[in-house]
Amino acid sequence: MTESSTSRIVVGLSGGVDSSVTAWLLREQGHDVVGVFMQNWEDDNDDAFCSIKEDARDAIAVADLLGIDIELVNFAKEYKDRVFAYFLAEYQAGRTPNPDVLCNAEIKFKAFLDYAISLGADKIATGHYAGTDVGPDGLTRLLRGADETKDQSYFLYRLSQYQVSRAVFPLAAVRKTEVRRIAAEIKLPNHAKKDSTGICFIGERPFREFLNRYLPKTPGAMRTPEGKRVGEHAGLMYHTLGQRQGLNIGGPGEPWYVAGKDMANNELIVVQGHDHPLLLKSSLSADQLSWVADQAPRAGRYTAKTRYRQTDAACELLEVRDGVAELRFDDPQWALTPGQSAVLYDGAVCLGGGVIR
Repeated sequence: MTESSTSRIVVGLSGGVDSSVTAWLLREQGHDVVGVFMQNWEDDNDDAFCSIKEDARDAIAVADLLGIDIELVNFAKEYKDRVFAYFLAEYQAGRTPNPDVLCNAEIKFKAFLDYAISLGADKIATGHYAGTDVGPDGLTRLLRGADETKDQSYFLYRLSQYQVSRAVFPLAAVRKTEVRRIAAEIKLPNHAKKDSTGICFIGERPFREFLNRYLPKTPGAMRTPEGKRVGEHAGLMYHTLGQRQGLNIGGPGEPWYVAGKDMANNELIVVQGHDHPLLLKSSLSADQLSWVADQAPRAGRYTAKTRYRQTDAACELLEVRDGVAELRFDDPQWALTPGQSAVLYDGAVCLGGGVIR
């Protein structure tokens, strides 16, 4: 999306290559560009897995090269209150949350947006692979990114009409390979930097060790649906539906998969075989609904994603009532996971979605 040349756009500079090229593209279009680096995690800044200092240095170096101002802003309290507390509560309840989704809605497009407006911004920009346009009804729509291997609209589905209307996504039509090429050509100091992974703003780290700092271990039995004990788990929070690795169940036959959690008895339900009936479901209910148009779409035919790295699945939105959406899929879906998000699409348009119950 190209804004008018008079726009003042505040860019979330993370220190990564995507946001850096985003800032360069906007500056090349003639905008008044300001960078903001967000520090949102403080608990263990000095350990081997936290890259905040390195990221900040990279963001400052990029801003210096591009000749734009940059501010370092601390949203650690907002992150802990609005995102991390939810993250822990979901794991404690036996669900598998997606912190990136909440992180975008509460930090990058709320705390950051509010701060950018205070700086006199017309819009904010991020390095997400997604896009926007204005639909026939005059509302701003959220669109998939052109690079289908990097499209991040799934993580942005909780943005409101206000949030998405104030956002600019310069990488909407750009492929990742082109971003890398541009970064190398203009000699960005971080042009070869690896993509960030792991928990939003916290980074990649040993997951069990990290959770152990905040939640107590509660070991229990691993059982088949018939009740046979086949092993012991270290804690239900470490496991997610469809998980195969790390179960350490010996014996012959097909691989074992997590098929459910019995929270009342602290037991992990496991089955053999990728296509076991307990791993396949043709419908789901979702709550904590959020729609980009600020209102639910009509019942009808759409496609949906129930995890980020997934091909769209044809489905029918049966109804939305009392804050719950009911979806029915044409083909059974594998390992629908409570806590993850079901995101609805109408072609290239991301409509919104909710959290799988």
